[in-house]
Amino acid sequence: MAKTSYQFPKNFQWGVAAASAQIEGAINEGGKGESIWDRFCDTPGKVIDGTGTAPACDHYHRYANDFALMREHGVKNYRLSIAWPRIYPNGSGEIEPRGLDFYDRLIDTLLDNGIKPWVTLFHWDLPQALEDAGQPHGGWLNRETVNAFANYSETVVKKLGDRVSNWFTLNEMPCFIGLGYEVGIHAPGRREEAALVNQAYHHALLAHGHAVAAVRQYGGSKARVGLVHNPPTPIPVTETEADIEAARQSYLQVTGQLMTPIYTGGYPLAFLRAAGRARPKVLKGDMEIINRPGDFLGLNLYAGYFVRAQMVRKKIVAETLPFPKGFPQGDLPWINITPQTLYWAIRLAHEVHGVKSFYISENGMAAADSMTEKGEVLDLDRREYLRNYLLGVHRAIQEGFDVKGYFLWTWMDNFEWAEGYSKRFGIVHTNYETQARTPKLSAQWYARVMAENRIV
Repeated sequence: MAKTSYQFPKNFQWGVAAASAQIEGAINEGGKGESIWDRFCDTPGKVIDGTGTAPACDHYHRYANDFALMREHGVKNYRLSIAWPRIYPNGSGEIEPRGLDFYDRLIDTLLDNGIKPWVTLFHWDLPQALEDAGQPHGGWLNRETVNAFANYSETVVKKLGDRVSNWFTLNEMPCFIGLGYEVGIHAPGRREEAALVNQAYHHALLAHGHAVAAVRQYGGSKARVGLVHNPPTPIPVTETEADIEAARQSYLQVTGQLMTPIYTGGYPLAFLRAAGRARPKVLKGDMEIINRPGDFLGLNLYAGYFVRAQMVRKKIVAETLPFPKGFPQGDLPWINITPQTLYWAIRLAHEVHGVKSFYISENGMAAADSMTEKGEVLDLDRREYLRNYLLGVHRAIQEGFDVKGYFLWTWMDNFEWAEGYSKRFGIVHTNYETQARTPKLSAQWYARVMAENRIV
């Protein structure tokens, strides 16, 4: 019997990803200002286990050892984020040189270990000073935050652009706006009316456009830049044309507000009609800023949802199917295990919005890990999840979609936002009392995947 080979293209980029607020700790060192997550964690009842952003993984002090461990496992690409409050403690105004120096050293240490840096400019740790400014409409509700972010982006790209060629602008607008300003379960913990939430999304889109401009102006001729998005992903319950069309319709409905302006320079009429008086206020020139072309789309993908076609007045309408009670999940209720997600997220973004080039910027699973008496973490559940999801990436590439790389979320267990330290996504186990790092079974497996450039 012929052996099945799941080989990836020669220049495919394998890597791992992490975020500053989740791993660095040292929240009061090096001149760092307070972030909205620092403040949020200090508010009783906001984080499930009552913990906070310190000490996290103490990566601020241990990054050299962390990168050496990455090198031992064959990691060649690392997606990290810059903590905005380390660079501008008040969000704008005076630069903190110790913050720039820290990331200067960190990038050099990565490169010394043969690891390419992929830098995310904003991964949720907004300076608290910007949230406090302009209240009751501070933070991303305030257009001044856009200007501050533009200035911050220029500062970082100027400093690191001689060694960093790959940039991500913003990480997951539906989380830092939707969960932060609408639902209120993430920092800053606000629950605002639709008009303000839509305006905050508009400001985030503008910030993305300004970051693209900063990379174009200061990043050098080899610099590339793109957004990181986590679009809800409909999966056709059968691969018939009717169900696929239902998936397209559902995808446009859930992604139009954020993706259509970036790729067409205007909001979709369906969104504007539905928003009515809650539609965002758009100033002259805004859409040209938002529509500045990037080089790729980063997709953060964990789970999708199933749709099927229903005929209503001889037209196809998408019906979302509920997950049954026993449907397999990871260690978080929102990770329904749907390996088809990666393939359909790529295909639908291409077919609906015309996206040409992709990176899977995050994909992973929270699992209820335990350590054996021998000191091993045999996370077969995570390994199976990752392997099956990667089959979707392989399929997309085989069908001609331009998927250039995959970043596993995440390298080591860390602070999981409102879940505190109660959930583990890492392929390396973190002992939060001793800060010991122990590679799990999944880390050994992924090392082989990267080394052989194929699914093993």
